[in-house]
Amino acid sequence: MATASTQTGVGALLREWREKRKRTQLDLALDAGISARHLSFVETGRSSPSPEMVLLLCEQLEVPFRERNQMLLAAGYAPVFPERSLEDPEMAPVREALDVILGGHDPYPAVVVDRGWNLVAANSGMGFLAEGVDPSLLEPPVNVMRVGLHPRGLAARVVNLGEVRAYFVGRLERQVAISGDRELAALLDEVAGYPAPPYEHDAAVEAAAGHILTPMMRMRAAEGPGELSFFFTVASFGTAVEVTASELSIELGFPADLATAQALERAARK
Repeated sequence: MATASTQTGVGALLREWREKRKRTQLDLALDAGISARHLSFVETGRSSPSPEMVLLLCEQLEVPFRERNQMLLAAGYAPVFPERSLEDPEMAPVREALDVILGGHDPYPAVVVDRGWNLVAANSGMGFLAEGVDPSLLEPPVNVMRVGLHPRGLAARVVNLGEVRAYFVGRLERQVAISGDRELAALLDEVAGYPAPPYEHDAAVEAAAGHILTPMMRMRAAEGPGELSFFFTVASFGTAVEVTASELSIELGFPADLATAQALERAARK
């Protein structure tokens, strides 16, 4: 179960999250159905919010479940979102769902990672993609961000490494900015220091889209002179009410051309 420091009051935490989300007191108060004066009193510690108020404001600010528990603790209340191991019997439906997704996606690569980009599960298609990766990077606990961007990892075969690295480092930067997680910050410092060609995002295009665009990943084949091309989608448990499941990310790779699809199918038949 999550713990929180008593040195930081719930008001300061709420203000920090509001500022992270670039929300004013007025518009947050309107969305939450309370007065801006009441919200101001909560943030400054002049008023103690009820647990229902803490959760209401967290919902409006899209605070992750782990941090919602910390907010409740800071306010003097018990956490309400359980945190279980994936091996817990109550997590059997989650494990079964992951098995269905990963197995159904074969022979295309798919991987499940936790909040810190640590490997939770992968299918056989991911094994094909990881051919040639330094074995030391695949020793448990495996960090997928590190495997992907390390010079002795997948990065050694990625043709458009600058673009791909910029995308994943950007995702990690947003995670750190949102969560303030020290382990994620350390991982960001590490992978941001890996060598890679320079790449500049097209700010105008991304501003119009409202987010950093997911790049196509082009890789040299592990065997032969060919090139593989992939695009990726990300899935999560949108209805999760438990910390562990809410933090899982399912990264799904798809072949971007016929040659890549055929290469994956041939590898699956071996």
